[in-house]
Amino acid sequence: MERWLALELASTIRHDGDGGVTDDLATPHGVTRWLQAQADLLADHVPAGEATADEDLRAQVVGVRQAVRALFARAVSPAPPSAADARQLMPADQAVAHLNTVAARETVVPQLVWPPDGAPAVRLVSTENDPTVRLLALLARAAIDFLNGPQLSRLRACSAPRCVRYFVKSHGRQEWCKPSCGNRARAARHYRRRRTAADGDSRSL
Repeated sequence: MERWLALELASTIRHDGDGGVTDDLATPHGVTRWLQAQADLLADHVPAGEATADEDLRAQVVGVRQAVRALFARAVSPAPPSAADARQLMPADQAVAHLNTVAARETVVPQLVWPPDGAPAVRLVSTENDPTVRLLALLARAAIDFLNGPQLSRLRACSAPRCVRYFVKSHGRQEWCKPSCGNRARAARHYRRRRTAADGDSRSL
């Protein structure tokens, strides 16, 4: 299954399984654990061993996430955004400016690569030595790429009860981010239909 770093970052705000919402980035340890879980998406940019968070890095990663979730909410409009932060979203113009500013902190230069037995190619190489700057710029660029990519038109906020995730539709009829959310949504629909029918019967007596 395809994964996007921007979506993984947004998904650190999630349903806790008990009717509430949890934040995987609430502590520096949580940020470190999340970065380690994204090692494959960070590869060649931020070595896993350098991705250890302190409170300052945590706050900056959360700042990028706030911008991402604000622009995800804009992208799914006029459908409702995630209920987790619908009342406290960063203004969209501020979110755009924040991503652009963070992405610009790292200078990258093109470098020609031409192996003896292959075709020439160009890769972008960072001139930045600070791993924190590289990490934050990578997160911002990943968000910019996602918001400029074809998957944006398939971005949705899951409508299942209590779910606060965003997801990318993998097929035309997909309504929820995962099967368990679909089961919960169908159960809620069934309950509402039974309550409506029961209320109708009681009023007819």
